[in-house]
Amino acid sequence: MAVKDKTKRLAVSAMLSAVGVVLLYFGAILQVMDISMAVIASVLCVFAVIEYGGYYPWLIYAVTGVIAIIILPQKEAAAVYILFFGFYPIIKEKLEKKKRIVSWVLKEVIFNISLAIMLAMSALLMTADAAEPLFIYIILAVLAEIVFPIYDIALTRVITLYIRKLRPKFKQK
Repeated sequence: MAVKDKTKRLAVSAMLSAVGVVLLYFGAILQVMDISMAVIASVLCVFAVIEYGGYYPWLIYAVTGVIAIIILPQKEAAAVYILFFGFYPIIKEKLEKKKRIVSWVLKEVIFNISLAIMLAMSALLMTADAAEPLFIYIILAVLAEIVFPIYDIALTRVITLYIRKLRPKFKQK
């Protein structure tokens, strides 16, 4: 690969990381948008997976996550991004190369491990009454299990839209 191409890929990756941090920052400022902004920031890794592959999506994930943890005033958006939404679009491609049932089982296992870590971290950082958070965590876990397949399908549709409609418009002639 030519030096010029590597430089371009690195520059685009840096810009995608910067946009990801800005999105997560908006999520931290508007706290009701923290998960939504983490989801939108995760789509930036999709572009790198499709266009560059290799380690570039992982660089975007790592740089976005580290900078977000350092500069965000509220860390929830960064934590959700780091613990699931940042890496999931990168591994999604690999998981979907397996048989459909195996793919969904692996996706659910990965999601549930990430969800358990997020809920455990949240429980450790909570200072409220111990009985109330348990009930809330059960409701959150059930809702997350319902929303995860919707997120996965929506991400697949965004990827399809990009590949079929948007990517041809951005290709150089």
